[in-house]
Amino acid sequence: MGSAAAFHAARRGARVLGLEQFEIPHDKGSSHGLNRIIRLAYWEDLAYVPLLRRAYELWRELEKVAGESLLTITGSVDAGEPDSRPIRGVLQACERFDLRYEVLESGALRARFPGYQLPEDLVGVFQPDGGFLFSERGIVAHANAARRHGAMVHTNERVIAWDRESDQIVVRTDRSSYSTRRLVVTAGPWIGRVAGALRPLVNVERQVVLWVQPRVPEHFLPDRFPVFYLHGDEGSFYGLPLIGDHGMKIGKYHHLGQVVDPDSVDRVGHDEDEAPLRRALRRYFPDADGPTISLQTCLFTNTADEHFIIDALPQEPGVFVAGGFSGHGYKFCSVVGEILAELALDGATRHDISLFSAARFP
Repeated sequence: MGSAAAFHAARRGARVLGLEQFEIPHDKGSSHGLNRIIRLAYWEDLAYVPLLRRAYELWRELEKVAGESLLTITGSVDAGEPDSRPIRGVLQACERFDLRYEVLESGALRARFPGYQLPEDLVGVFQPDGGFLFSERGIVAHANAARRHGAMVHTNERVIAWDRESDQIVVRTDRSSYSTRRLVVTAGPWIGRVAGALRPLVNVERQVVLWVQPRVPEHFLPDRFPVFYLHGDEGSFYGLPLIGDHGMKIGKYHHLGQVVDPDSVDRVGHDEDEAPLRRALRRYFPDADGPTISLQTCLFTNTADEHFIIDALPQEPGVFVAGGFSGHGYKFCSVVGEILAELALDGATRHDISLFSAARFP
């Protein structure tokens, strides 16, 4: 979110400094691990769909700026019981926004996409615009594009605190201090530390994803295996197709429910991390149940309702925050960057972000 905000502000002519406590990219936060899903048929709330349409446009613009492919279209499958909230929500989004879709019974889904072998009581909604983003490359592309528009981007520089002094905001880091009239905070799992007002509103959760070498790899190639969100008895799972030597990827939302400190989280994958993901593979995607390539840990920064926080910080003029992306934010970062630049430079945004107001929480 920060690299995108820096890019959008810099290309509008603002004088921009981006501060990152690690490298760009890095493996400490929420955006590493090669790729992230993007879905247009969004069941979580209909307010996301217009933002997604703009996000797709901006990702394609960034590809042209960066001269590389960042967004791959595979189609997406939302699977679950026909009357489950995710399936009802996806169908509502498709109907409301006139999105293309097909409802496929488990047998029809398997015939179309052999990697899917769902139980008969589940259906899949196929929406052809879904796919995945190369997440780390997207961060680098935004940061490099910001630099080309004159932004300064400092890495390995940690923000310690910020304070208001007269009409300026002074940001202190472990290297120096800086004065600004507008401050945008996109600190991911550290948002509650950098913007203390958000500390009671978020918690940080340890998340683990599994990469495997499928037993039948041809069933899981990007042109034959749409990205998926699957709601089953054991919880909700998501996955992406086979990408070169990285393998096929599967994760479980709210993996083991572990609330953690981002500075001391266990980043090693263990047998108990792999077990629920293996069970899901064997039940729903048995042809993918091959050797483990890797287990990778990342972090979710969750709000109570799992919707984002994008807002001006109350009682702090000129300070804007974006956090609590609750494990489903990356796909939006192109448009969130645009929103944050508009808030910081214009005091308002053209986009409807009322869903993300911090004031919805007590």
